Amino acid sequence: MSTQKRKTADKTGPSQTIFSGEKASTGKGPGHPQRPRLFSARVTWLDRWLARKLLQVAGDPPISLALWDGVPVKQPPATPVAKLRYWDRPALLKTIANDELYWGDLYSNGQVEVDGDLTEFIEAMYKSTDAHGRGGWLRQLFWWLGNRRILNTQHKAKENIYHHYDIGNDFYKLWLDKEEMQYTCAYYSDPIISLEQAQVAKLHHVCRKLQLKPGDTVVEAGCGWGGLARFMARNYGVNVRAYNISREQVEHARKVADEEGLSDKVEYVLDDYRNITGEYDVFVSVGMLEHVGARDYPVLGNVINRCLKPEGRGLIHTIGRNKARPMNAWIERRIFPGAYPPSLKEMMDIFEPGELSVLDVENLRLHYARTLYDWRQRYEENIDEITEMMDESFVRAWRLYLAGSEAAFTTGQLQLFQVVFARTANNNLPWSRAHLYADKASVRSIHHETKDG
Repeated sequence: MSTQKRKTADKTGPSQTIFSGEKASTGKGPGHPQRPRLFSARVTWLDRWLARKLLQVAGDPPISLALWDGVPVKQPPATPVAKLRYWDRPALLKTIANDELYWGDLYSNGQVEVDGDLTEFIEAMYKSTDAHGRGGWLRQLFWWLGNRRILNTQHKAKENIYHHYDIGNDFYKLWLDKEEMQYTCAYYSDPIISLEQAQVAKLHHVCRKLQLKPGDTVVEAGCGWGGLARFMARNYGVNVRAYNISREQVEHARKVADEEGLSDKVEYVLDDYRNITGEYDVFVSVGMLEHVGARDYPVLGNVINRCLKPEGRGLIHTIGRNKARPMNAWIERRIFPGAYPPSLKEMMDIFEPGELSVLDVENLRLHYARTLYDWRQRYEENIDEITEMMDESFVRAWRLYLAGSEAAFTTGQLQLFQVVFARTANNNLPWSRAHLYADKASVRSIHHETKDG
């Protein structure tokens, strides 16, 4: 689907009654174009009381909160992390009812504004809320009602992928790495390296964990724009069959593989992971498990069990949680439909039924926070071009999504697991992790592996 279809004519927000004269802040920083502001009824004592209670339930985070008259509802901290402003009463009431589900829509539509760094604001909210609980049983009930139960049938999975990934390759090219368009956590083996270099380091890290050798056969479940498959074939001499249900991504992957002369080594299959056939030395999935849903983990385990050779090994790279809990309701509804980040305990439903042995677990949480920071900077650097592609609500929604995701990783709300596994009877295993780092005499050696040097 072309990104041009996301453009809409109406940019006045959720109301036609507006006034001008104030400068908006979108979390981007100074210099953002001025936007008209919504007009609402006068602020009452009840509005202020509700707003103060909202702060209290959130643990009194170090922010300044004002309503549509511009006056803080209580004495703000001496140095607030950010200033939050509500532009109408319905926005305040929706936040009280279910902030996790509705606040993202309110921000996207311009009914609330954040003056200050958006990531730091969300970090402060996470830390304050976690330190003081989640607001009692009533808010827990609203939270539970706001989160849908995830059931990703093959038909539903296609709809979900279309919603997120098929919005247009040109959009993603503006802020992902320019090498392989990796839309997954990079690996910053040295803090000074660029996003491109960190993604190359991630690809090597995955390949070394899998102990790839020339002639190996690899099956990949969920291949994105095909970068990992091409990288494995190009650098490790393996043959790859990669499955994906995003038509735009598969078309891009096939085109690039053909241009690079890798079509004889890499096959991209437009199909669901549940339909994988054949036997392979290696199974790999990077950034796909989030779209499976916990109730289908035994199904994925069966797929792995039937396609892995007797001495086969595999790796699953996924966003996760320390404790089972659904994805943020707004992100699941508006950005990533069908998404679910598992706990390690839940992931065992993939491995235990087929008696697959877990060999290694690594958590790259802070690497994903850094990846999101780099994505967010590139997103803002290209904001004018993105705004030409998309409508304003989309631009603000994805700004919130990137900033909120970064905050979720820095505060530990989300984790990033890499789990290596093998057949139980496979004794051809490394004695240590030395193979992951042995040929990294200098991190600078990564630099020459990027195409732009």
